[in-house]
Amino acid sequence: MHILITGGTGLIGRRICKALLAEGHQLTVLSRHPETVAAKCGNGVRAITTLDEWLPEQMVDAIINLAGEPIADVHWTTARKQVLWDSRVTLTARLVQRIVAAEHKPAVLLSGSAVGYYGNQGNLELDESAGTGDDFAAHLCKTWEDVALSAESQGVRVCLLRTGLILSKDGGLLGRMLLPFKLGLGARMGDGKQWMSWIHIDDYVSTILRLLHEQDMRGPFNMTAPNPVTNAEFTRSLARALHRPALFVAPGFILRAAMGERASLLLEGQRVLPKKIEASGGSFAFKRLESALQDILS
Repeated sequence: MHILITGGTGLIGRRICKALLAEGHQLTVLSRHPETVAAKCGNGVRAITTLDEWLPEQMVDAIINLAGEPIADVHWTTARKQVLWDSRVTLTARLVQRIVAAEHKPAVLLSGSAVGYYGNQGNLELDESAGTGDDFAAHLCKTWEDVALSAESQGVRVCLLRTGLILSKDGGLLGRMLLPFKLGLGARMGDGKQWMSWIHIDDYVSTILRLLHEQDMRGPFNMTAPNPVTNAEFTRSLARALHRPALFVAPGFILRAAMGERASLLLEGQRVLPKKIEASGGSFAFKRLESALQDILS
């Protein structure tokens, strides 16, 4: 297949490109830095800098839409929120426009989202039928999904990737946590009762491949392992895996003062379960946090 990927040079995208190349697919990656695509995504991967380079007569069989500026790295000013919106909602709308223009429609669109779709619902177990939240992150995810679903009018099968915390030693939140935890400076966030829905990057990639190939899979999918943990449990497990203490607490009021609205990403969470993936026969190599951390840190 010829597969168009946005966000292909990121942590997840690089691993997905490697897996797809191993299956023999032809890949095109949208990137603002095309000179880096071959090194990050693989030799032979075509780089484009704008979706206008996808001409209507060119065949694209599938799209994997992973683009999005990091949501937790920069203070949520009005300008930053617009950047987050444009990199997700506006880009996805542009993708749908190109699908409409295409003479040969792609069979499937796998489009990014996040467990932030659900907002903060405390200890409630959330499967794919649960309602959305009412904060900025939830509104962003809901609109992002709605725009992607509009591709169904073109006969495209759409899968929505409600992604949790992806565990990898190569980056992401866990990558940033490793150094302070190795130094014995690991800390619980607030009261530690907030849920963290996580997934090992290998399970994430294998699930992407299933969604790409299995034609009866559509709609939202919780891209998380079946056993979420609280922040306190995550903190203890990571410290134990590194054989280090984690005695500190980052008080919620300090995080909110320093981070503003985006502190909700650390102090609130979602107890998300991958019901649709499991019901469809999907499996996870790493169901428990301890085994996932042992594999990543070994």
